[in-house]
Amino acid sequence: MERNTRQRNAILDVISEAGRPLSTQEIHETGRASVPSLSIATVYRTVKDLVAAGWILPVRLPGEADRYEMARLDDHYHFKCSSCSRVFDIHERIKKSHLLAPRDFVIEKYDLILYGQCSECRH
Repeated sequence: MERNTRQRNAILDVISEAGRPLSTQEIHETGRASVPSLSIATVYRTVKDLVAAGWILPVRLPGEADRYEMARLDDHYHFKCSSCSRVFDIHERIKKSHLLAPRDFVIEKYDLILYGQCSECRH
């Protein structure tokens, strides 16, 4: 049981400290630094359990595997780098009143994903 708790805590630490949404592969690679025996199957199983428990949330990008971030984050958007494929959080506010919807339509919620190159890939 202690081993599972150690692996679970390592996975939570990786996601919490990343500061951006991570794929299961990124979680696995980073988590192995503190728990070398961490398997990809354990990452998948633990991520599923953490989502079900409300600790983390999936970040869905069209046509791609989910990435994961801590659930306690404020509303925000995402930026995907077209070069390195990493996803970053964007905390700039966009008001519903600035979004264009057809006349007599009401926006209830929205998700915004920006695509381009991150600062590291641009240099």
